[in-house]
Amino acid sequence: MFSTQLLDILFVPLYIAGVEGLENLDGGGYGKAIIHAHYTHAFISTLAISLIAGLLAWRFWGKRGGIVISSVVFSHWLLDLIVHRADMGILPGAYGNFPLLGLGLWKFPIASMTLELMLVIIGSLLYYRSLVPKAKGKQRKYAFAVSGLMAVLLVLSFVTSVLGG
Repeated sequence: MFSTQLLDILFVPLYIAGVEGLENLDGGGYGKAIIHAHYTHAFISTLAISLIAGLLAWRFWGKRGGIVISSVVFSHWLLDLIVHRADMGILPGAYGNFPLLGLGLWKFPIASMTLELMLVIIGSLLYYRSLVPKAKGKQRKYAFAVSGLMAVLLVLSFVTSVLGG
């Protein structure tokens, strides 16, 4: 879970330091911001962060773990490319005046929330599926209960976002 959000986790201290920032559009809210994350979310920065995370994971969990962690970190950028407005650079610091990237699905909140919800559900199901064969007795019931609770919370979050958005 940490690796899925690593880019955003690194964004926070840079945001607090004023190096990266947010520009709210139309009063803010879900998907209504230009995100100036020219270091944490630049394509080349993301490659470097993914590589470092993968190498650290490799050290602790072996080659397969390193590749998985590195891929998950980089997948964050790929998914952000789909939803972000054109606010993600290619080089750190938006160096070189290359065009900023982003396909802008956030302009369509229902579509972007649906996509994000589907990704979380699919990821949760894959995670659950990987746990269940190893779980026995109470652990199996616990894994099922946690998955059910996650599903309920996801649906409630989605409905709240749609009704409030």
